[in-house]
Amino acid sequence: MTQGKGFGFGLGKMKEFADAIKKAQQVQEGAIQMQQELDSMEIVGEAAEGAVKVILSGNQEPRRVEIAPTALEKGAEELAALVLTALKSAYEQSTATMKQKMDDLTGGLGLPGV
Repeated sequence: MTQGKGFGFGLGKMKEFADAIKKAQQVQEGAIQMQQELDSMEIVGEAAEGAVKVILSGNQEPRRVEIAPTALEKGAEELAALVLTALKSAYEQSTATMKQKMDDLTGGLGLPGV
């Protein structure tokens, strides 16, 4: 008597498939938690030794801008440059934080191309 081969999946392939589904679920659950963590974070970019601060969430959502009275005295052009410097700093920190959290989430899962 011959046994059918089914759809070409041996037991080993089915286990690999089940493991892949489990990993995908872990990533999805981790991604939801990561989004919540990033939303609750506040990342501060500064310029002029803290005279200008731009605060973003970990998801790069603008939260607020803080400008000390001493920075106001510098004039519009220099103040604009300070705000831009602080924004760039906050953005770079936020991007690095997001990347690190994503690496933490996917690093141990052995996902190809991630």
